[in-house]
Amino acid sequence: MTADSLQPSPPQKSPRRLLLIVGAVALAVALTGIGLRLLAEARLRDLTADEAIATVAVVAPVPGGAEAELVLPGDLRAFAEAPIYARTNGYVKQRFVDIGDAVKKGQVLAELDTPEVDQQMRQAEADLATAQANARLANATAKRWEDLRSSEAVSPQEADEKAGDAAARNALLAAAEANMQRLRDLQNFKRITAPFDGFVTMRNTDIGALVNAGGSGPELFRIADTRTLRIYVDVPQANARDIKIGGEATLVLIDRPDQRYTAQVVRTARALDPATRSLRVELNLDNRTIKLLPGAFARLRFPVPTSATQLRLPINTLLFRPEGPQVAIVDAGNQVRLRTVTIVQDFGNAVAIGSGVMPQDRVVMNPPESLVDGQSVRVAAAPAAAEKPAK
Repeated sequence: MTADSLQPSPPQKSPRRLLLIVGAVALAVALTGIGLRLLAEARLRDLTADEAIATVAVVAPVPGGAEAELVLPGDLRAFAEAPIYARTNGYVKQRFVDIGDAVKKGQVLAELDTPEVDQQMRQAEADLATAQANARLANATAKRWEDLRSSEAVSPQEADEKAGDAAARNALLAAAEANMQRLRDLQNFKRITAPFDGFVTMRNTDIGALVNAGGSGPELFRIADTRTLRIYVDVPQANARDIKIGGEATLVLIDRPDQRYTAQVVRTARALDPATRSLRVELNLDNRTIKLLPGAFARLRFPVPTSATQLRLPINTLLFRPEGPQVAIVDAGNQVRLRTVTIVQDFGNAVAIGSGVMPQDRVVMNPPESLVDGQSVRVAAAPAAAEKPAK
């Protein structure tokens, strides 16, 4: 026997021990995976809960001054504007103006060719001649029979019949003359004229076009007098008492934001519209030099007195609920508190609050309708002020 054969062999690992090691490793891997999954789910829940918190912008109520501005939208319209229609049937023979042309009162805009009216005129002339001849004969006959009745050569009945026939012939003559005058007027309507000084703002016809009388077709022209403009504004009921005839308002156009124009209140409807609870107000603006365009949109700024103790909020802070107008206040714990407020004055882009808010409150701007009392929110950081340009 050799020396190597006399050394003891290494012990063999049992299968059970190997299975335990493999099971322990698998259990560790499984526990690690479960732990990572639970950690990821917790992080996802935290992230979802964090993103579920709405971010809101807040504003502080502003104390009112001795005077405020009521800003309302308005429409600029020409002082006088009229659509021009044909008063007789025919075709456009000539057209003398186009859009943008300045016209004077009585100036001819177009001339029509009216063959049907001309034919009716010739027939009316013949009917008038016939009526005149019949009336002359009937009058002469009645006179002769009246003379014969005085000498008792004819009966009174026959003389009365001749007098009645003469009266009927005279009535037919009057009707023929009236028809003749009507057709003369229709012939005069061949010339379409301007009703007042102004500008042609629309043309819907051209040479050869068929036109119908009485406005049954499209308007031929539209004339506008823009030397003075009318501005119509609907003032809310809360501010209706502050608008006085003779008062002034500042007008601003979106295409001329740096320019200001002064318009004067000339009349009001003196009654509120039941549908909108607003007062229709008309202002006039001298447009002879500034040349504003009618049809433009403008903003009117009315000076309105207000109390210095009132607080003002932007109009986009209000929530209109069945309980009345409300605002959303963010408390020290960043939770929403809904408060019902009292609106004492409407300035268009802002409102004066009589009760419900305090000067130190943080009021949510553009609050969503889904906002509820006690909801947690995140207050957005105030935008940084713009840096002043270097000199």
